[in-house]
Amino acid sequence: MSASDPRTEKSELRARIRASVRQMTATERAAASLQACALLARQEIWGKAKTILFYAPLGEELDVWPLLVESLAAGKTVALPRFEAATGAYSVCQVARLPRDLQTGRFGVREPAESCPAIALNRLDLILVPGVAFDLDGRRLGRGKGYYDQLLATLHGPTCGVAFDQQLVSRIPVEPHDVTLQCILTPSRWHQVVARARF
Repeated sequence: MSASDPRTEKSELRARIRASVRQMTATERAAASLQACALLARQEIWGKAKTILFYAPLGEELDVWPLLVESLAAGKTVALPRFEAATGAYSVCQVARLPRDLQTGRFGVREPAESCPAIALNRLDLILVPGVAFDLDGRRLGRGKGYYDQLLATLHGPTCGVAFDQQLVSRIPVEPHDVTLQCILTPSRWHQVVARARF
């Protein structure tokens, strides 16, 4: 067996990063989330973005929900992923009124209700992407099911990985289906990924 099997490396890294994030208190997570949201709001790409794909954060993920609420108030078009049981994949749907436009999805995540319209995938000006870990080359470590990578492969627009500083690592092991992101946001930094040859 190979000395560096990406799947084994990913599994070990997931366990290590999740343990690190679990050590943060709820107060620390909330403060770090607000710091990251404020940093993102100062970026030029945020100011120009009219249609934004958010994610509904789970308890251990950086909370971008305040920016979603602010975006709706500012008249931006807001979208969230919705898992489609018929296809086994995510679609992108608009949410306009909270909480009316939300439902609890298959994985216990807030999703657009069935009545919410789909958004053309070429309309997105900014795509905020959750993950377990990221590196500065734009590589992302997801939860291991591959659903988000499938979604990202279909989207057009700038992609931004969002994470706590504890989730930023020196290198993410990669597999052929993994998608590289263009920006990384943490509470302490905004990082534009430099384009380079495929790893």
